[in-house]
Formats: sequence, C-alpha cells, structure tokens
Amino acid sequence: MKILRHALGLAALALLAALPARAFETRATAAWVYDMTTQTVLLDKNADTPLPPASMSKLMTINMLFEALRDGRVTPETTFAVSSRAKAMGGSTMFLNETDRPTVMDLVHGMVINSGNDACVVVAEGLSGTEEAFARLMTERARALGMTNSNFTNASGWPDPGHRMSMRDLGILAKRLISEFPEYYPIFAETEFNFMDRAPANANNRNPLLRIAAADWQADGLKTGHTSEAGYGLVGSAVMGERRVIFVITGLASDKDRAEESEAIVNWAFRQFAEKTIVKAGSRVAEAPVWLGAVDGVGLVPAEDLRLLVPAQVQEGVSAEVVYTGPIKAPIRAGQQLAELIVHVPDLPDARIPLVAETDVAAGGFGKRLTTAAQQLIQRYLNDPGEAAAPAS
Repeated sequence: MKILRHALGLAALALLAALPARAFETRATAAWVYDMTTQTVLLDKNADTPLPPASMSKLMTINMLFEALRDGRVTPETTFAVSSRAKAMGGSTMFLNETDRPTVMDLVHGMVINSGNDACVVVAEGLSGTEEAFARLMTERARALGMTNSNFTNASGWPDPGHRMSMRDLGILAKRLISEFPEYYPIFAETEFNFMDRAPANANNRNPLLRIAAADWQADGLKTGHTSEAGYGLVGSAVMGERRVIFVITGLASDKDRAEESEAIVNWAFRQFAEKTIVKAGSRVAEAPVWLGAVDGVGLVPAEDLRLLVPAQVQEGVSAEVVYTGPIKAPIRAGQQLAELIVHVPDLPDARIPLVAETDVAAGGFGKRLTTAAQQLIQRYLNDPGEAAAPAS
C-alpha cells in the first residue's frame, strides 16, 4: 500500500476558486489575528517573537486568579491583604493602601479596567506569598498551556529584561479566557471601575474598541498595554454574528495609532472574509479503491460539515485533494475514517477534515480473491515476463 493523493475539481466542493484579499499591512511591529469560530489564523507578523508585553501580560495574572476561583481555592468574596510593596507600585493603580482588604472581584476589576499594578501584586502575594514565586508559577503554567515564548518575572508587566511574551502566546491566553471562563469574561467589556472613589482619573477602561459603536460588530475585550520599550499594544476581541475575531498587536507609536489600527484590523477580518460551508456532511467527495472487497470502491464522505473562511473576492486560487493510504483493505465499516480532505487556500493555513467510509464494504469471497490473484499475476507478467515465469524457490 502507498499514500495516494487525488486532486479534486473545485466544483466537487461547491466552491468556485477564491483568492484571499491582500494581507493586512499592519503598522504594528508584531501582530496575530485569529478567527476563533473557524480556528483560522488570518495574520501572522513576528507572532512568535518574545517581546515586552507591558500590561497585556496582566492577562496571565488574571488567568491564574480565574483558575484559583474555578478550583475553589478562593471565592469572589475572598479578601487579600495589601502589602507596602503593592501600595508602592507606580504606573496605573487602584490606589490601594495597607488598610484595605479588597475582594477577589475588586481585584479582577482593578486589573482589567484600571490596569492596576498594585492589584496584580496583591493577587500574586495572596496566591503565592511573594510576587517572585508567583511569576515562576506563571511561567510554568504558560508552558503547560502551550505558550512556549513567554517568561514572567513579575505579575504586572512592569518593564524587565526577562519579562517577555509573543503575540501568539497572548492570543492563546485570550482564547482561553474567553472559552474557559465565560462567567467572568463579561468583565472585560466593562468600561468603568472606581475603587472606593479614589481614582476617577484612572477609572475608565483604556480599550479603544469598547468606545466604538459599530453597526455590525461589537468589541468585548481584552487588555491594553503600554511602556516606552513596548510601545502601544492591545489584545482585542470582537464579535459579529456567530464569528469571533481575536487579535494582538504591539509596537504602535501612540494611543491614537493603536485605536486606528485596532478598528482597521477588526473591519478587515470581518469584512474581507466570509464563513461558508464548503462540503456538507455525508456528501461524497471521492471514491477510494478497495482491496479484496465485495466491491471495488468505497465512497469517501465528511462526517461533519466543513466550514471555512473564504475571501469575499471570488477569483482563482483554491485547490483541494484527498489523501489516503490505499488501496484500502476490506472489510470496511461505514463511518470508519479512511482519508483526509485538504483544502489549500492561498495565504491561509490548509483546512483539513477527516473523510469516512460512506458504506460498509464486506470482504470478498473466494472468487474475488482468485480474481485478484490472477490480476496480480497478469500485471507482474506485463511488468516483467521473466520474473512472472520463474519457479518459486
């Protein structure tokens, strides 16, 4: 048996060939754009380069606290002490002091909306005793979650040469926060939090997309970041209909540039690509030859609909093939995975979907085996008459 590839006419996939719109030319130094609904990477610019993440790395601190909530180690009403170290944090803060006992939910709001560096230190010390120990746990947990280009030295994203994350890692983290913690995720869309009326000037969520009243999409997260080294960045998420797009950008020159770039990316992702059903479940895509079966072939069908993002502009460019190891030996069960359909869309990752047997195929009887053996002898003779005539040793 050998690997067989069968190219398909695109009409068989109910898709006239399509060519993606030109890739988005972002001003960000690094970016990652992902359609969460179809699991499609739309843009990758230096996405695996470890870079200073600034306050965007607070998402990892938030994730660690959400995991503690889920595991029952803390509750939303649990209170944490505020150390002198936490109170002394500069930059964006909740303006906590040592006499405060903020609840876990106070601290979540403070990290998400106020970008409170003091809140991050309180969480780190409350969960792990020290911020250094917490940072080590953050790095270990990141590795376990597949974030291979992240290293944490603090809980807040405070500038440090060893504190780095890649844009893809931040995207992985965003996906996790959205999918794993739906009960807490709506906090990322809240626009104001003023702890004990201490910080009216720092009460507003900095995410520029939350202030946009788009007609067809709505932003609902996640976190901005800015330092002089990192520039201006954003981990963003927006929904239009059933589609959700996540994006991560960094290295913008100003708050204004970040706002403009974020809106432009969301518009491009939603309006230059459409989700379409390419192949319906149960529809025959190809037929594979069967070895020693009651019939000579078996239909290959997808077990579920294949939905892909395709560019709005229809031109030439898409191809597809079926790949399997064949011929396939009988008996075969209906629904048994036999092959893979691979759809190649220019400038996007290949889409892959398993193909299964359309029907049962029983093993052939004695007559079928005899016929197959005869066909093999004839084929061998045609290829090499001397070899076919040689007596068995």
